[in-house]
Amino acid sequence: MTPLQVSVPAVEPELVETVSRLLAFGVGAALLAGAAALGYRWYTKLRLPTWLSVLLGLSVVALYLNTVGAFSDLLRGETSVFSPSVVVFNVLALAVGAAAAPVGRLVGDRIATDVFAVAGVRELDVEVSRIVRSMSRITDVTLPDDPDAIADLEGYDPVSPTIKETLAGKTLIFPRRLTVADLEARLGTRLQDDYDVGHVDVELSADGTVEYLALGSRATGIGPTLAPGTVAVAVRADPANAASPGDRVQVWRTDPEPKRLLTAELRAHVDDVATLAVDEEDATRLDATTTYRLVTLPSEPQAEREFASLLRAAEETMYVVTVDAGSDLVGRPVDGLDATVVAVKAVDGGIDTLARDRPLAPGDEVYLVSRPETFRRLEARSSPDASPTET
Repeated sequence: MTPLQVSVPAVEPELVETVSRLLAFGVGAALLAGAAALGYRWYTKLRLPTWLSVLLGLSVVALYLNTVGAFSDLLRGETSVFSPSVVVFNVLALAVGAAAAPVGRLVGDRIATDVFAVAGVRELDVEVSRIVRSMSRITDVTLPDDPDAIADLEGYDPVSPTIKETLAGKTLIFPRRLTVADLEARLGTRLQDDYDVGHVDVELSADGTVEYLALGSRATGIGPTLAPGTVAVAVRADPANAASPGDRVQVWRTDPEPKRLLTAELRAHVDDVATLAVDEEDATRLDATTTYRLVTLPSEPQAEREFASLLRAAEETMYVVTVDAGSDLVGRPVDGLDATVVAVKAVDGGIDTLARDRPLAPGDEVYLVSRPETFRRLEARSSPDASPTET
């Protein structure tokens, strides 16, 4: 019996060469994208955008096809650039390069993330691999992915939405074996120094998970020092030689028959332009085309404005906590609170300023100066629904 013979079709050498060239294009695009991702991570501490890695992958393929490939065809005397086979190969090569570049980007970024984490880089925007976390002496803290999960700090001006979007999902690197309190302090300092955040209130769990994060901006300009119902107005005026910021001044028209318009507070003056703090309803009585004369009144600068200015620039600010019936604060003495108590307003409207051993009663309004995290804990304790962990 004649043995059965199976014939295997021979593989065309041209097909093998074509597949090999396509694979080479894919490897080249991936290597270039990976190197770019590593360099981008090193320079910016951020992940290389996907569109940029695809562009790099297409560039390396297009560069080869338009230089080495075209030059080789020219040496062989081939000029059929627009033949169907050449067009199909070029399209496939570009597609392979576009598909391989994101893969190389991910590999390069992962290598850079692990290497930089071991080297002690201050921040990353992705999670460090578990192997590196277990082998190296680092702790990473990942901020909330949703910008809306970053709260505004009560008592302070909010930060810009751009800052929240920049911080969303950011992973910051810290030394291992820090206590939770030290880690919270270092995280707050890092956000203040590196991202121009004025005030930070953060609460971390034992494993470094962010349970609460609120931000406030730094007070700038004269706006934070203006009293309620007061606005700042710039006018052309001729202040007295002895006038200085904080002085109370009368604003007079310079008509043939001078007329006093209002009383204001001088905040600043440069040449013939003066900035005045006036009542909101009086601001409409001033215009930018008239030159006024300022008469300084014999009075001291307002102490409340100086206090407000210093308070807004400090880490602490003024809060009011209302003591509810049945809360943990009922019966506690004033000096038992972890804050500077300025006054206590009772239910009958009386203000106590202050017997330090005065026990707090339901309905009391406690005016205090404290840091945001201290206020948040006292406010939780002032409610009868506070859990044992909040007390």
